[in-house]
Amino acid sequence: MSSGTNAALLAGGVIGGGRYRLLAKSGTDDRSHAELWRARDGQLNRDVALTIMLGDLSDTEAAGRARRTVERAMHAASFTHPGVSRVIDVLTPGNGIQPGEGILGMVVAEWTQGTDLMDLIAEGPLPAGAATRLLEPLGAAIEGAHHAGLVLGADHPQRIRVTSDGRLRLAFPGPRPDAIARDDVKGLGAILYLLLTGRWALPGGPTDIQPAPTGPDGSVVAPSTLHPYLPHELSSVAVRSLEDTSVGGIRTSAAILQVLDQIAAEEAETALIPAVSKDADDDVVWTTQRPVQNKEQRKKLLISVGVLALATLGVIVWLAVQIVGFFSDEPSKGGGPTVVIGQTVPSGQSSAEAPTPAGPAQPASIGVYDVTNQPDNQRDANRAVDNNGNTFWRTDNYFQPFPAMKPGIGLMASFAEPARLASITITSPSKGTKVEIRVASAADAPLEETKVIASAELSAGQTQIQLGDYEPTQHVLIWITQLSNKGTGENQSEIREILYTRAQ
Repeated sequence: MSSGTNAALLAGGVIGGGRYRLLAKSGTDDRSHAELWRARDGQLNRDVALTIMLGDLSDTEAAGRARRTVERAMHAASFTHPGVSRVIDVLTPGNGIQPGEGILGMVVAEWTQGTDLMDLIAEGPLPAGAATRLLEPLGAAIEGAHHAGLVLGADHPQRIRVTSDGRLRLAFPGPRPDAIARDDVKGLGAILYLLLTGRWALPGGPTDIQPAPTGPDGSVVAPSTLHPYLPHELSSVAVRSLEDTSVGGIRTSAAILQVLDQIAAEEAETALIPAVSKDADDDVVWTTQRPVQNKEQRKKLLISVGVLALATLGVIVWLAVQIVGFFSDEPSKGGGPTVVIGQTVPSGQSSAEAPTPAGPAQPASIGVYDVTNQPDNQRDANRAVDNNGNTFWRTDNYFQPFPAMKPGIGLMASFAEPARLASITITSPSKGTKVEIRVASAADAPLEETKVIASAELSAGQTQIQLGDYEPTQHVLIWITQLSNKGTGENQSEIREILYTRAQ
């Protein structure tokens, strides 16, 4: 029986002896005659990931292959790693699977919150830095499994999901009966190739993904041939991991991880370089992409560096004057105020005694924070803090609400020095938008390392969010977890102005 003729596998259908209600289909792995579903466990009242192998029990070969897949999945259930969804249960005909369901075997795993890998690349390939960060946890999981003598079966893109904190995870475990460790390594290389090019480089992939182009000798064309800006090392490792040759081919996940670590380290060095905007205003955007600068942009960058150097020199001179004044036996004879960076202190009062004034706090920079590295309208981020109610930053328009496409989107404000805010006031016409206020140790800190200090649902107009007590920080994130729904299947939110109010 083919998967297309199994009437039970429809959204809303119930299988597994009435225990699992099918919610949404995530994909099809034709190599295993398997369908991948999100389902609801009626007994435990939780969502699960089902790998369902279809066929007729009279087909002894197909039944044997399904039984072997279930056995391998059960054996791998003892292996735990953040890069692999935990196997909860396995079902076989007569043991959880009822006669007549047309199911030869089923692997039940915990559900992975986030989004499908296919949705992540729907708008195009990812930058090298984003691809390496996404892939590393899955590569580490494969390496750990191989050391334990296990094969995961991470060689099909629809079996992979992107977690809510932006990492790839094998969400539908269940290796093919004939799969070996080499297939996991090939799968890792193929997923890297997919992230960099949007093409799938192994047989048996989804029909809606273009296959990777090949050269005259039948070998897969390197990603850097399609996109010359990609690092040569990363492009090379994607291709070499697919080759079965003993010379030049990569045969272990450890070798892939080594290159991923190297690329990640190089990307980290440029992670906080502000992109030079072509607009007249000086937009500063946090980015993990290497800036591609033309002649005009390089000129602007050199000018900016020169101005920064002069400003730094001025601060050094100012500090020297203050130090000399501090050790001087004579009091200052000037009658004016003592100027401290960021505030004005009355004459006769030292900067150490001056309290931090309450009132508006202007961030030094603001940028779009996105764990998928596909920021929405990043060049407009500064419009949310330009004190102009006629300008705005808005998200992209999503036809599915969060977290279908991504777990959220936000604006990360960075202040010149650590501060504690009393409140944040958001002016927005997007009623129903839900936000979390998070503090972070750095502008590019992973989402799981940020801390929620407040949450609110925006009204149309101004919404003031009171903040509790927390340690002063330089980085404050407004994280949108739910977009405003226009009632037409469109989900989008707009922020016209953000007012940060410093605590006393």
